[in-house]
Amino acid sequence: MHTSSTLILVLAVFGASLVEMVEALTIVVAAGVSRGWRSALEGAAAAVVVLGLLVVVVGLPLIHYIPLDTLRVVVGALLLVLGLSWLRKAILRASGHKDKHDEDAIYASTVAELTPADGGPRPSGRDGLACAVAFKGVFLEGTEVVLIVVSLGATQHRLGLAALGAGAAAVLVGLVGIFVARQLSEVPENTIKSVVGIMLTSFGLFWVGEGAGVHWPGADLFIPLLIGFFALVMVGSSAALRGPTAVVARADAEESA
Repeated sequence: MHTSSTLILVLAVFGASLVEMVEALTIVVAAGVSRGWRSALEGAAAAVVVLGLLVVVVGLPLIHYIPLDTLRVVVGALLLVLGLSWLRKAILRASGHKDKHDEDAIYASTVAELTPADGGPRPSGRDGLACAVAFKGVFLEGTEVVLIVVSLGATQHRLGLAALGAGAAAVLVGLVGIFVARQLSEVPENTIKSVVGIMLTSFGLFWVGEGAGVHWPGADLFIPLLIGFFALVMVGSSAALRGPTAVVARADAEESA
């Protein structure tokens, strides 16, 4: 495997994991502040253990028992769908057709939902609701990370490397969360999600083609060209969608005047 392909794999897994971990951290922090840190951290830790087992149980059989070409077509299709979904949201947000992801708003909403209705003190001891909310948040966000880790790692036989990238993202988000737990909006999540969406789409298309027998010029070195192409698609689409919106806004302003 070329160094460029390996680097892109690690960056894609790290970026995707970073986004999902920030979203999970928002829920864990809200549960900890509202209901108690012990229960929230126990729920988050339990979810991490389950997700780790999923990587081992699902990823290792894929590497050892499924033909590589079949694996690349199936996994490439999944990554292509996931990447296009992220790319679509990124284009809509960049063009102003969809609100940007706001972790502070999610945090405030979660705290409001978990705070006792009577305004009394938060529960003492182990709290089942805080544990369940933290587990659910980490597990749901982490499931997408597992899909990406298993997909990228199994297809290139680099499951350990992909898992290492996800682990590094989890450690970074955890350390940041300790010091700036309530300043989650400072993380440029929308930008990261745009970049990762481009990477996942590029990897997905590349592997679907390889599994189907397409011989890409330069082999793995063609992946950066696909990334450049989809980056141009995103920028061009965002600009095109901003145009009609501006025209309509000007027309409405002139009519009201």
